[in-house]
Amino acid sequence: MQSSTWRALGNTYVVAAPGGERRLVSADAVALARDADGVVEVLSASDDRIEVAIWNPDGSRAELSGNGTRIAAAWLAARSGAERIEVVVGDRSVSTRILEGGVLEQDLGEVIVARPETIAGISVTPVNVGNPHAVVMGDPESVSEVGPLLETHPRFPDRTNVQVARIDAPGRVTARVWERGVGETASSGTSAVAVAAATHGEGDVVVHFPGGDLRVRLADGRAFLYGSAERVS
Repeated sequence: MQSSTWRALGNTYVVAAPGGERRLVSADAVALARDADGVVEVLSASDDRIEVAIWNPDGSRAELSGNGTRIAAAWLAARSGAERIEVVVGDRSVSTRILEGGVLEQDLGEVIVARPETIAGISVTPVNVGNPHAVVMGDPESVSEVGPLLETHPRFPDRTNVQVARIDAPGRVTARVWERGVGETASSGTSAVAVAAATHGEGDVVVHFPGGDLRVRLADGRAFLYGSAERVS
């Protein structure tokens, strides 16, 4: 099995290419992840298309990961030199362009923002970015309390990612993330989209995480995410 470690804005993923017909199982993902935020399993790859499975460190599967799919695109671009890459994960296809300065533009597709609701006494805005999110407005420092409470709440039978966000100015938000199956993490691509959609709805939004900034562009119900990814070992 070939594997390498990649980082995207504070998130670290192991990219694993088992080869042949072999596929990872939950125990493999747990062993590979170790201290990483997850595993990107390469199922198939051509010069400009890669199909992957995203594994959380606890051995569960994620429907989508913004940082994980960006790492997958960077991994393939380093091998093939392609500047436009299609990353397929489950039934979602993420079109990715390699821009100047090592920035990758990802079309993450449709974003659905539901009406705010009260869950466990907390005002929550559910957002679907191909995976579930629960956005809470408040002090980002409270994510360690709010995150585990909402992640496993019966309202979310498959668990959910949780963000606590604060609007700093128009187009600028600070947030922290409690990621399903991971715990608190330095950043999250789909979380950036969820926060931007819940707080702004349209336009350009910079979301500041402990791991750094991600830029989101929201247009006509679709989300475009901008960030970098690099190999570390």
